[in-house]
Amino acid sequence: MARASHRDGTESELAKKRRARRIDRLLAAAHPDARCELDYADPLQLAVATILSAQCTDVRVNLTTPALFAKYRTAVDYAGANPEDVEAIIRPTGFYRNKTKSIIGLGRALVADHGGTMPDRMDDLVKLPGIGRKTANVILGNAFGLPGIPVDTHMIRLTNRLGLTDGKDPVKLEFQLQQLIERREWTMFSHRIIFHGRRVCIARRPACGACTLASQCPAFGTGPTDPAEAVTLLRGSNVEALAKLAGIEAAL
Repeated sequence: MARASHRDGTESELAKKRRARRIDRLLAAAHPDARCELDYADPLQLAVATILSAQCTDVRVNLTTPALFAKYRTAVDYAGANPEDVEAIIRPTGFYRNKTKSIIGLGRALVADHGGTMPDRMDDLVKLPGIGRKTANVILGNAFGLPGIPVDTHMIRLTNRLGLTDGKDPVKLEFQLQQLIERREWTMFSHRIIFHGRRVCIARRPACGACTLASQCPAFGTGPTDPAEAVTLLRGSNVEALAKLAGIEAAL
């Protein structure tokens, strides 16, 4: 039996684009609840929460931000904040001194250059303290509804494993994915990939035998392929639905 082109390295760019879009549709069905898991009410809050999320879980950030957002409501508030006060609040997120410097610097830059409001252009965002392309894409896609593909270690791992990208340079991978995924899907594709990585394609031991992307993945077999074994590796609140989508209801 001939091997699928995406598994033997002969896949054309057109075939890869079609496969990428099939993958996105399958992920949409598997993770209809995919979303930004940081709590925020406006673009500034999302920017601050994203800065805090570096080397920290979203759950921990969401436990920390209510007190921060209650005390600092505007860019002016952050600009005039006492660093020690901010550090005391965000300490649980780790690297709190550097994060405090970025957050206060962000407030000052917004006041000085943008009238105290978050800009909605990539070129402006990446000039702000604590904001790189990944964070800028998170802000654009979720706070402003402007499609973006945030690339972090999770996105690199998953899209490399799926054979959609190669290498570890975040900017190069962002542009590679932009050529494969429909622009209107960029933000949601990013959320779906993250959810898939947390629930199915686990870093150390992916649930290959219980994965809806099995037929589309050149790395199939990295984890257990036996459905009964693989289904035990699924994580999250929708394990039963994921197993059914993979056609292994009997394994539950």
